[in-house]
Amino acid sequence: MYTPIVTPAELNNIYPEIITEITRNDGGALATEAIDTAIEEIKMYLTRYDMIQLFGDAANAIAASFTNAYLSRIVKDIAVWHLIQLANPNIDYEIYKHRYEEHIASLRRIQKGDADPKWPYLDTTGEAAPQGDSVSAFSNPKRNNSY
Repeated sequence: MYTPIVTPAELNNIYPEIITEITRNDGGALATEAIDTAIEEIKMYLTRYDMIQLFGDAANAIAASFTNAYLSRIVKDIAVWHLIQLANPNIDYEIYKHRYEEHIASLRRIQKGDADPKWPYLDTTGEAAPQGDSVSAFSNPKRNNSY
């Protein structure tokens, strides 16, 4: 059974009454949308990692098999950032903007390989190698320009 790695009830980095005020007590639909948006944004930076193990798969009802507090914190903070874009009642906007920017910078370091969290990589051992012996190289024709 699929459950997201963060639920609306776990967005505990802002007070529940503020979430209720932003979402206008919609039953968690906007908070769920913010979490889904955060997960999709994070996935763009983690292409070499196994997304099914990290986040699960809602379409195929597969739960995430790997849990990590840091990854959950990133999802929570980015989800809150997306949530406060809707309304900003009694929240220090700059704090959450700074958290968002720090997490994106961390994700970029992970993407570049400068940071390597102990998360499961995508299994590429079953992929077939290209077949054949030939190698070809091409270039543009040489131009003799004089200036």
